[in-house]
Amino acid sequence: MKQMRQSLKIAFSAVSDVFQFVQHMGWRYTGFRIWYELQRRTGILKIRFPTNPRQKTITPEGWRNYPVAFFFPGTFQELKHQDYRALSKRVEKIHQNQFLYFNSKFYTVPDWLTNPENGFQYDISKHWTEIPDFSEKTGDIKYVWEKSRFTFLYDLIRYDHHFERDQSKTVFTQMESWIDNNPVNQGPNWRCSQEITLRVLNWTFALQYYKKSPILIDSLLSKILNSIHQQMRHVAENIHFSRIAVRNNHALTETLGLYLIGLLYPFFDESREWKRNGKKWFEEEIAYQIYDDGTFLQFSMNYHRVVVQLLTWAIQLAHFNYESWDEVVYDRARKSLKFLQTCQDTKTGWLPNYGNNDGALFFPLTDCHFRDYRPQLMALATVLGEKHNYNNGQWKEESIWLGLNPNITEEKTSPEDFKIFAFPNSGYYVLRDQNIITFLRCGSYQNRPFQSDNLHLDVWVDGENILRDAGSYQYNTDQKWTNYFSRTASHNTVMLGNNDQMRRGKRFIWYDWIKKSEGNWKEENGAVVFEGWFEGFKKLGKGIIHRRKVTKQKGEQHWIIEDWIENAPKGILMHQIWHPYPTFFEIFRISAFSKNGKKIKLSKPEGWYSDTYGEKERAYRIDFCTTERYIKTEISLKISKEIGDAHFVNTSVFP
Repeated sequence: MKQMRQSLKIAFSAVSDVFQFVQHMGWRYTGFRIWYELQRRTGILKIRFPTNPRQKTITPEGWRNYPVAFFFPGTFQELKHQDYRALSKRVEKIHQNQFLYFNSKFYTVPDWLTNPENGFQYDISKHWTEIPDFSEKTGDIKYVWEKSRFTFLYDLIRYDHHFERDQSKTVFTQMESWIDNNPVNQGPNWRCSQEITLRVLNWTFALQYYKKSPILIDSLLSKILNSIHQQMRHVAENIHFSRIAVRNNHALTETLGLYLIGLLYPFFDESREWKRNGKKWFEEEIAYQIYDDGTFLQFSMNYHRVVVQLLTWAIQLAHFNYESWDEVVYDRARKSLKFLQTCQDTKTGWLPNYGNNDGALFFPLTDCHFRDYRPQLMALATVLGEKHNYNNGQWKEESIWLGLNPNITEEKTSPEDFKIFAFPNSGYYVLRDQNIITFLRCGSYQNRPFQSDNLHLDVWVDGENILRDAGSYQYNTDQKWTNYFSRTASHNTVMLGNNDQMRRGKRFIWYDWIKKSEGNWKEENGAVVFEGWFEGFKKLGKGIIHRRKVTKQKGEQHWIIEDWIENAPKGILMHQIWHPYPTFFEIFRISAFSKNGKKIKLSKPEGWYSDTYGEKERAYRIDFCTTERYIKTEISLKISKEIGDAHFVNTSVFP
């Protein structure tokens, strides 16, 4: 009887999850996913995406002189004294089949089908519908997609320009090799339409740059054009998967890709239709995915930068060809720019390591650090005619490659001593106080959550991220790492026992979405105060509320953080979690107290930090734990260079 009750409980929970999933995602999404999966399992998708499609030979006649405008009309005079040694080393590695993955680590990759992380080689004879996205045996499929994205072409092209050493043979050899070894609709590199679109856009950049190269003979050009045509036919046929089932940066990339390929290759039979539909759908996706306050539905700084690059390409290439977008595109682009600049550290150009981050940088056109957003935000500001204060630096190069002149929108301004910002649609709250940024997130979800991190607090001081987000690491990895990096424990907030604020499902699915939250700033007695709350932890019961109050003294490196939990079951520990940067304890002190003023002991559970995708390192992690429902924490500069009492001496030593 006990076993039967347990089985019924599990069954009821599963049914409840299904109903909740449908309620959150909607019947359109659910119905499409069921129909799509049915097509995959019955082989209908194989029929729709044949491996031996009829191909209409596309000749290169007239392509070089076709009246279509692209990038490159800018001048590089201001960049002639830049140091390009790092670029030269990367190109040298490319010639040795060593490629930079996720802007962090080099792998030797001689082919297009091997996962360099684990050595698994995909079967090219398999239809793309038979290739799993996530599999313990194959490993993370992103490690195969990364090289086939062809972002390494930008290093070759930039090296060609700055060192005046022709790289066209290498560029076209790599492109032809991909075509020869990736038959249409076969293997992993046909699995994702976004990857296909990016590959085609990056090939297009190379084709335009080497348009007059003697290496680009008619037979080779015809081969590349025919491959581009087949790849974009795949994207067009599968576009509704991204527009309905995914609806994030994938849909933005693919719809823009249809518009741009229709614009830049008008001789394809489908070009007019692709261009018309791509433009319409891109405008719809921008209006849907970027909220009215300029925040992005994926709740990720890096994915928002992806959108910034897409917007810059969209606006600049449309204008070059005497076209324009619906006003909503310009409006959301300006608001995105304002939001990201608000969160940006002035000294480094970095933003919080917040939200899912898969290492994406679609069009890398500078030698700036991956976390430096100045190249992309300067380019977007310039194409919009918005003022910026980025001054001179290597980050200008991206704008120049895109045919922009960032000097005309540059404005010398003095940083404001103090200003507060609120972005209520997504629940971001930012205080900029001289060289200090205090960043919080407190919001509910109308679209799919990607992390369980409400009331996360990020702090920057003079270019250092002293309290930081632990990062993403990898999407397909051991359960231990998935649990750590994707759940509440990797953020600067509060947990109840080992329970997340929302309940984790499979892959990117979350249940018990946070639907009630509120946050606001106010000033009182020379301090700025944030107060926010949300209702969560539904797995543990109804009406559980986490409240957080952050008090920041103006002009001082001093914070008081107060956390309350209401209506939580008795006996479950309350954990206040922090992820400080490596030298935190040399400069700052941190202490926590219960409601009666009793000091709470600091503990050091295992901590990890991931700065870029696929890379992780051991790091500090602080946990203040109590059976009570209130914690008050004070963070401040040390008065002297001394470490302080023995308690802090111990915590400054890496465990």
